[in-house]
Amino acid sequence: MKRLLFFVYGAAAYLIFLATFLYAIAFVGGFAVPRRLDGPLETSLPAALAIDCALLAIFAVQHSVMARRWFKERWTQIVPWAIERSTYVLCASLALLLLFWRWRPIGVEIWTVDDPIARFVLWTWFAAGWATVLTVTFLINHFDLFGLRQVWLPLIGRPYTRVPFRTPLPYRYVRHPLYLGFLLAFWMTPTMTAAHLVFAIATTAYIVLAIQFEEKDLVAEHGTAYERYRRSVPMLLPIGRSVPTSISSRARSSAGL
Repeated sequence: MKRLLFFVYGAAAYLIFLATFLYAIAFVGGFAVPRRLDGPLETSLPAALAIDCALLAIFAVQHSVMARRWFKERWTQIVPWAIERSTYVLCASLALLLLFWRWRPIGVEIWTVDDPIARFVLWTWFAAGWATVLTVTFLINHFDLFGLRQVWLPLIGRPYTRVPFRTPLPYRYVRHPLYLGFLLAFWMTPTMTAAHLVFAIATTAYIVLAIQFEEKDLVAEHGTAYERYRRSVPMLLPIGRSVPTSISSRARSSAGL
């Protein structure tokens, strides 16, 4: 019964994540949802900036702290290991939903691209960014990343095994293609408002900073294999270096922020 309850909990957390992910696309893109990233100023400018920065900080702290090894070691003394990842996914989704709900547009237009071809190119890159995020999760094991594998294997009586340390194709060019996808999704817009710019700058800074903490965990977990991988493959932009064959079959960058 406990295993079944864990599976139901994990499945519910995954469905909430999926709905949140779809809402995030519409929220950032500015379509089909009532509360969007862009829009007219609804309150004073200082109040809007303070609220938006606080919401971004809540998500950043939750998303990063709960992913750290030291936190997991303590957290799993309270929360059963099988649902630790599902709980992380659920908390991250709730933090994002709070951001969507309470976000305050600022309304100041930074740039607008009117040329239809240029707009099409920017929307194409926007879509490519979100598609990259989703595709990469499946390349590194989507269901393990979002906690379903951890609750499914005990349900069917099979032991959990860690996902192998490897580099699917995009990981041979950048160590964090998932985050590169997010950066494309956040920056590629034909209309950039002040609120959108604050969101894009804050999330970019968070991604770059959080990668540093994540890679310390990866080095601690995988040792010299990840050290060699980090020295051979660029972090976010596919320029300057390429991954040797000896590393490409062994190293995998995590998406576990």
